Amino acid sequence: MITSSHNPKVQLVRLLLGRPKERRAANAFVAEGVRLVEEANHAGWPIRFVLYDETLNERGRSNVESLKTHGVEAELITTSIMKSLSDTETSQGLLAVLDIPALYSRLSTPDSRLPTPDFILIPDQIRDPGNLGTLLRTAAAAGVQAVWIPPETTDPFAPKVVRAGMGAHFRLSIHSLAWDEIRRLSESAKLKVFLADMAGRSCWESDLRLPLALVIGGEAEGASAPARKLATGTLSIPMPGRAESLNAAAAGAVLMFEVVRQRERET
Repeated sequence: MITSSHNPKVQLVRLLLGRPKERRAANAFVAEGVRLVEEANHAGWPIRFVLYDETLNERGRSNVESLKTHGVEAELITTSIMKSLSDTETSQGLLAVLDIPALYSRLSTPDSRLPTPDFILIPDQIRDPGNLGTLLRTAAAAGVQAVWIPPETTDPFAPKVVRAGMGAHFRLSIHSLAWDEIRRLSESAKLKVFLADMAGRSCWESDLRLPLALVIGGEAEGASAPARKLATGTLSIPMPGRAESLNAAAAGAVLMFEVVRQRERET
């Protein structure tokens, strides 16, 4: 049992729960809670190690035993240390340190066996972790193939984003990219880049069946100048009510599922 807060694994978890710089340096992030660790396990995600305490429920313990059979190191720690590491009000007694996937794009590695992506999400200047996590969760549900995170968006592997994503991180290809790389990948895949904009063309009247990237701008400032420069079309959501706007997560959900609706009608 780990009883010291100076244990290397405990210290690593503390670093990963902090700044994005530390997560990038270690190429790792933390998933906390029974469901998230279970999702990672089912997805076959590379897990470095798990920590758990005596409060862990039966479902969680079963998950830990499953991980052990697959060679994942799991260590019991004191309840007090677990509470000090927990990013939630009530700890479930389980967390895992997982690898951040290496930058990889089906577009940058020619392979005729892999389909060219035709549905990409670009959350631009999304700084609220809850909104970004919700956008990722929606993207996973809508069948988005990849999420490209531009520089001014919050770290997608921050603890609150991972928690709000509810397992979406293990079902999506998520990469932090510079705008020049986003442009190169968009052009390589021949994607039409749609920008969500209040003054744009109605999404009901736009053809969203073609290969596309969807840019959702931030809550406060909207889309950035590089996003507007990249965009080749704009989309708006008709709102007959009196609300001035939707938040980023809600707007993204409407637009992503309008893509789904149009494409399903075509088939």
